[in-house]
Amino acid sequence: MPELRRDPIIGRWVIIATERAKRPHDFSKTAESPVDNPEECPFCEGHEHMTPPEIFAFRDDKTSPDSPGWKVRVVPSIAPLLRVEGDLGRRGWGVYDIMNATGAHEVIIESPQHITHFGKLSREQIQLVLKTYIQRIDDLQNDPRIKYVMIYKNYGKEAGGGHLLHTKSFLIATPITPKRVKEELQGARIYYGYKDRCIFCDIIRQEQEMGERLILENDFFVAISPFASRFPCEVWILPKNHSCDFYKITEEELISLAEILKEIMNRLETGLNDPPFNFIIHTAPFRKKVKPGYWKTLEWDYHWHIEIMPRLTRVAGFEWGSGFYINPLPPEEATKFLREGVNNER
Repeated sequence: MPELRRDPIIGRWVIIATERAKRPHDFSKTAESPVDNPEECPFCEGHEHMTPPEIFAFRDDKTSPDSPGWKVRVVPSIAPLLRVEGDLGRRGWGVYDIMNATGAHEVIIESPQHITHFGKLSREQIQLVLKTYIQRIDDLQNDPRIKYVMIYKNYGKEAGGGHLLHTKSFLIATPITPKRVKEELQGARIYYGYKDRCIFCDIIRQEQEMGERLILENDFFVAISPFASRFPCEVWILPKNHSCDFYKITEEELISLAEILKEIMNRLETGLNDPPFNFIIHTAPFRKKVKPGYWKTLEWDYHWHIEIMPRLTRVAGFEWGSGFYINPLPPEEATKFLREGVNNER
């Protein structure tokens, strides 16, 4: 059974994936060859028997689960880092804290066709993918053991994309709020405490006024190069309307998000020669048991957003040891580059 173990010094939780256990010499083995053949791909329509039973799907009427006729399909990971079964089993071992790796680990298969890049999906298909994210988060928030749901995408070998090239994203639901998310929440709360305003809303207003790092915007969203970009051509997509919960997005906003997300993905692909990338949806944790004074202002001070990180540089020793990132491309230059083609039809 996998375990969650907490670093007692900085409070970081680590998943010890016992079911993926390897011997030291296993790490030097040659990686699996990429699967780019629809006949061999378990995620293509008609190969439903090659995956675990589906958890959810958008389907044509009168089609059965685990059969053709789906548009977006969600299945459990075949090697889950966290499992739905069991209780948390919180326990201590001297100075160390441990709990069972209870949660969820799901794969969102984004197209029945063998498409490998998210930007190649139609806007309508991207809307369905986003609706799937919303449905899964909304469902998992009913589980009292779950505190946080993270949706993310790994594309390309350097970004952890794996050997199955079929376009997909992942969901991991955890019984704790991840440290990286907590740091963002705490920073937003401190800013709100001083100014009685959302830091993200202030960033949106300033970037719109200055224009230096504003890549594009539509009725409901902006895409910016963050002022302190960690990676070359890093992009943040933020809703103009303040909200801390991604899964409470309106239908009108969802259409707008699909448009800007597709456009940014296409620009990164064409402008950077199809780079590996990660994208992560940063949303608020669930608020089920509210302690006195505990994140009392979260709905006002936090603002959900999407972070897209092309993997054009490597994180090395200094970065790991210091927590600094070294970005050789100023975000203002990245913005000029990514603005190209604003008026081009795709």
